[in-house]
Amino acid sequence: MKTKFLKVLFLLLTVGYTVLAQENLKYNTLEDKIDNYLSQSVVNGYSGSVLVVKKGEVILSKGYGWADRLKKVPNTPSTVFNIGSVTKQFTAAAILKLREEQKLEVSDKIEKYFPQAPSDKKDITIHQLLTHTSGVSPSTGGFRYDKASKEIFLNDFFGAELMYGPGTKHTYANANYILLTAIIEQVAQQDYETFLRQTFWAPLQMIHTGYKGITFDSEQLAHGYYFHYTDGEWRDWGTTQEHLPYNNEHWYSIGKGDIYSTVEDLYTWHLALENNKVLSAESKKVMEEAHVPENETETSFYGYGWAIFNSRSNSKIVAHNGSNGIYFADFLRFVEDDLVVIALSNIILNQQSENVAWEIASMVMDKEYRPKTIPKNTYELVFDFLRNNPPEKADELSQFIEDKTGAPINDKALLNRIGFKQVSENRNTDWGISLLKLNTHLFPDDGNLWDSLGEGYYVLKDRANAIESFTKAIELGSDTNCYWCENGKKRLEELKNK
Repeated sequence: MKTKFLKVLFLLLTVGYTVLAQENLKYNTLEDKIDNYLSQSVVNGYSGSVLVVKKGEVILSKGYGWADRLKKVPNTPSTVFNIGSVTKQFTAAAILKLREEQKLEVSDKIEKYFPQAPSDKKDITIHQLLTHTSGVSPSTGGFRYDKASKEIFLNDFFGAELMYGPGTKHTYANANYILLTAIIEQVAQQDYETFLRQTFWAPLQMIHTGYKGITFDSEQLAHGYYFHYTDGEWRDWGTTQEHLPYNNEHWYSIGKGDIYSTVEDLYTWHLALENNKVLSAESKKVMEEAHVPENETETSFYGYGWAIFNSRSNSKIVAHNGSNGIYFADFLRFVEDDLVVIALSNIILNQQSENVAWEIASMVMDKEYRPKTIPKNTYELVFDFLRNNPPEKADELSQFIEDKTGAPINDKALLNRIGFKQVSENRNTDWGISLLKLNTHLFPDDGNLWDSLGEGYYVLKDRANAIESFTKAIELGSDTNCYWCENGKKRLEELKNK
């Protein structure tokens, strides 16, 4: 009986050890490491879809968080997101396709397509538009969701003052790609979306990629979410299609951003590029060539709709990210390492949430790398602290934020925005003034923050502290850069006269 008992015990221990070993093995797989990183980040608000493929093997393809919080629709690999400036590669591909068809050349000057171009812009080439070396300013054009006809945009472009002569240097400006879209429509004799759909997306069966036309279940569209710092709550921005003009007056948006897609469709596009199914090998080479440096250190270059980098091991990376301020997209192609990481999100929490694709790439390239969980949005963390602590504990807020995010408060606007709204809108005036005071302690040499504190005291009719704060604000101002001084002097005169 004793021998039999020992055999059974040994068997149970062996089975238990095997199960435990299998569990540990599972936890240590790359897929599980990535999934664990993203799942933990969901607790703090991360929401999106991620696809990771290494040498043709899908390591991870999964959605996280909600596409629609109200209806409880989860994100999946088929969820549709606004991909922001990842759009630019499609615009560049359209230009190169028309070049393959001998309908244009990248050396063409825009005067050929727009005889009305003024003398300072008529010699801008298509190549310069593609590489952001036209000299046009990033501020050219209006807000992306405001109505604007093609004529209005062209008037904006041709009437704007150039920052420097065409071809001089690189400055990223969305207007370059909007003008490229106008050229595409003129040469192709089709609207932008129809040309892309018929030329690229339909043949590749990228049925969840487009601009304004929706032919699938709208529940597959991810709603965008943003934190409203006045009320301290997350808001549903809706979908991009609700913000784009329904007519053709979309010329502050088109060509440079606002295309929608999925991680699955974008991977299909990657494979088509790699296998020369949409562009010739020569066109692909031109598209992914490091044409111009993006910075003075020449660590980053711009191709045609793609940014070009080198990895730590000196292998080539072809990538682009994009955002409309609500959604965020990152498309990384480690072309020599045969690694693709695509991350699409319908929420921006912080810089860490925008680095998801790069963190995952680091995990793939370095088995020992462990990224930190994405923290909550910093504005949300401030409100968490406000709701759980009295104003007398304001001095503890800085350490609370650093503990949660791994970094001290370095954004001067954070407490200024929240604090001033709390005071000016009579929400929680005690906490509001405490936040404004804390901000002047964190950044004591910023006159604008002292001016905001003065305004807070002014609203609360605290004359003595208001005078002291406005006086300090003016003392910290300079003759050339004191945009708050006029307000401070006006308030001081008013307060002293009282």
